[in-house]
Amino acid sequence: RDQPRSRGLGDVYKRQESNGRICKRCKTEISREILDARYSVCPNCGYYMRFHAYKRIKALADKNSFKEWKIKNTFSNPLRDEKYERTVSDLRKKHRLEEAVVTGEMKINGMSTAVGVMDTRFMMASMGRIVGEQITSLFEQAAQKKLPVILFCCSGGARMQEGIVSLMQMEKTAAAVKKHSDQGLLYISVLTNPTMGGVSASFAMIADIVLAEKGAMIGFAGPRVIEQNTGAKLPKDFQTAEFQLSHGFVDKIVSRSEMKEDLGNLLRLHKKRRIQLKGAEKIRRSFSKPENSQSLSPWQKVKIARAKDRPTSMDYIERMFDEFIELHGDRASGDDHAIVGGIANLNGRAVTVIGQQKGKKSLEEATYRNWGMASPNGYRKALRLMKQAEKFNRPIICFVDTIGAACGKEAEEQGQGAIIAELLRDMSGIEVPILSVIISEGGSGGALALGVGNEVWMLENAVYSVLTPEGYASILWKDNARAEEAAELMKLTAADLHELGIVEKVFNEPMNLSTDNMGEICRQLKEAMLLFIKEYHRKSKHVIVQERYQRFRKF
Repeated sequence: RDQPRSRGLGDVYKRQESNGRICKRCKTEISREILDARYSVCPNCGYYMRFHAYKRIKALADKNSFKEWKIKNTFSNPLRDEKYERTVSDLRKKHRLEEAVVTGEMKINGMSTAVGVMDTRFMMASMGRIVGEQITSLFEQAAQKKLPVILFCCSGGARMQEGIVSLMQMEKTAAAVKKHSDQGLLYISVLTNPTMGGVSASFAMIADIVLAEKGAMIGFAGPRVIEQNTGAKLPKDFQTAEFQLSHGFVDKIVSRSEMKEDLGNLLRLHKKRRIQLKGAEKIRRSFSKPENSQSLSPWQKVKIARAKDRPTSMDYIERMFDEFIELHGDRASGDDHAIVGGIANLNGRAVTVIGQQKGKKSLEEATYRNWGMASPNGYRKALRLMKQAEKFNRPIICFVDTIGAACGKEAEEQGQGAIIAELLRDMSGIEVPILSVIISEGGSGGALALGVGNEVWMLENAVYSVLTPEGYASILWKDNARAEEAAELMKLTAADLHELGIVEKVFNEPMNLSTDNMGEICRQLKEAMLLFIKEYHRKSKHVIVQERYQRFRKF
């Protein structure tokens, strides 16, 4: 209280001896009433202060819906440390907590879920035997009740006072997550400040969807330990939620004020619903033969496919789906912005959508998206999302729009060829229907990586080829100036590819297709997608996989 206080919004709040908390960042004292109304976020500097377990549950649960799951657990003291026993006893009385985690079930916006919330007031939420037992029981009971799990994680790591027994909790909890997952049930982890050590290296980071709070510290070894052991000076944002997002380990950063809505949306999109196909039956007659009414040359179509104003994957996603929650990261090393993907709502049916995204608005955006040329990180992200879709029985819709995969030293060092091969192999066995739509330019193996569909569709002026016409001319004739001639020979237009059986449907375009006149083609694509989903919904997993195999076997 003797530290200097910052000037600003916080100065309006009166100091209260027994009913205030001091922000660690700006040193402003704030009344508990204000903090409760703001989810324990400092109104002066936006710092996320500690959010107690029961307060967090109250902020998320529908009224009177939370039921706590209490399990009988005797005190665990394998090292027979008398001081440890007194500490635990004192903390139980002081904070009215049995241990460092509270578990139970509740409803969020009407959706039932099992929930666990860790609380750093209890020995920094370190994981000993009782915490491990409660987390394990959470997943076991959720599996019995067929409930998803939402787990708010925070911890300093394994509980040193329990020695090697604390380390055993890492495998125990990870195995419980696996058994819950094997039943096709959803697990969402929310990483809060701090999530470190044995907790980050077990149940916290292996969720289907990993969310994080703004600024949370997330990692295995702490920055001080790393600096002491390596002598390296770490960057300022090292191990923050934002750092982990950019390195591929977090799907999304969520604010506390939006947490309930975002969690409710994710629960709803994972709830099984009947497919709504009102009015879709009429489209059976359409899109079997391309009209090719514009009578353009192949080279003209190449230039149209590359046009700056031509809609991108995100343009179609935003226009065609009722909602889209983008998920990030490959869970290995990065988040490639040339690939966008996530969960979308198509007339009440949850689908996974993945697209190659070109940045066309500016040079800065094009560089950010790497002109739609995906790196190994991007293809690993795509594969992760496809396997997630398979687990939850979601159809997969891919938008293809790239001249090819990223080409360069870094991509080769990260195994570009290997990850594309892995993606092609695993897509062949995915047990949910895959639809690939070539919306502009599909080039080489970089395009094929999202083109292993049960059906492949194409827009009228899109092109799909073994490589660019310039590359074709350069390799065959050592003269890329003959690109127009190459385009004539390559059979890369929608009409050519439909005749070859490479694509099943071709959709006619308006002249000079752009975001201003894409409404009709979006309507047609959406109706065709709904019919595709309905037709494949009737098929068994075995048939879906076998038909995809035979589709490519014939070439």
